[in-house]
Amino acid sequence: MKQLVILSGKGGTGKTSLCAAFAHLANLESSLPTAVIADADVDAANLALVLQPQRTIGHDFWGGAVAEISPDLCTGCNACISVCRYDAIFPDPARPGKNWIDPIACDGCAACVYACPQNAIKMIPQQEGQWYQSQTRFAPLFHAELFPGKENSGKLVTLVKQQARLWAEDSHYPLVIIDGPPGIGCPVISACAGSDLGAIITEPSLAGIHDLKRILSTLQHFRVPASVCINKSDLYPDGAAEIRAFVAQQGLTLLGEIPFDAHIPEAMFAGAPVTELYPDSTAAQAIRRIWQNLSQQILK
Repeated sequence: MKQLVILSGKGGTGKTSLCAAFAHLANLESSLPTAVIADADVDAANLALVLQPQRTIGHDFWGGAVAEISPDLCTGCNACISVCRYDAIFPDPARPGKNWIDPIACDGCAACVYACPQNAIKMIPQQEGQWYQSQTRFAPLFHAELFPGKENSGKLVTLVKQQARLWAEDSHYPLVIIDGPPGIGCPVISACAGSDLGAIITEPSLAGIHDLKRILSTLQHFRVPASVCINKSDLYPDGAAEIRAFVAQQGLTLLGEIPFDAHIPEAMFAGAPVTELYPDSTAAQAIRRIWQNLSQQILK
């Protein structure tokens, strides 16, 4: 079983559009591998908007924990205040002689728990989101929602990937396609971990080559092989030529190029992959060739 992660150096380059199309193509053409889909962009998951799944299983995600003081046990010795590096502990105005912990400022380090001589502080687990196993009309989809303002997005990404991988192994799917988060932060690192191939989606904008270089550096750091796809390649020919030259210089595979095609946003608006709704469009034909190249590369 192989894992393919779709990435870019920033948002808005077309990762989700391509993942939705890959989900359609992977389970449509018998000559190509079937795949389980995972949406690893837990901060702004939107693959479900295109694939329109039916949720079959939902689970709470319990991430970190925050400290909480028991007023009955607190003596106001201020030992907790002296060790808190996040300035999250204050005298409680409602209870003179007692202390109070701001749950928003608390980082969950638990230093105050160990410092308290009265054992008045406990770590309280926090629900930080939910993850789901759903069924699309093409393939199983694993996705999640991180609650606003919550952390541990990398941990939730790892959980979503793990569940998708386990399902693929148990159900004998040869491939997991991962719609990765934008950027190069902690969620991206979690999405990259253990992947067999990273497909970088870039675009010929002024910042396109910069975004391509930084996500490529991330993949190379974690020793994940990379290939490149250029989206909207005909909008800025000089930028596309610069990307082609960089890809050749780095010895990477150029999977293909997708021209600007209004059918893609129309399909997104309709809640369907462009390869399903407009199979004869120039974008759909280009994506089909890219999927064939990806399939051959990851299964070789």
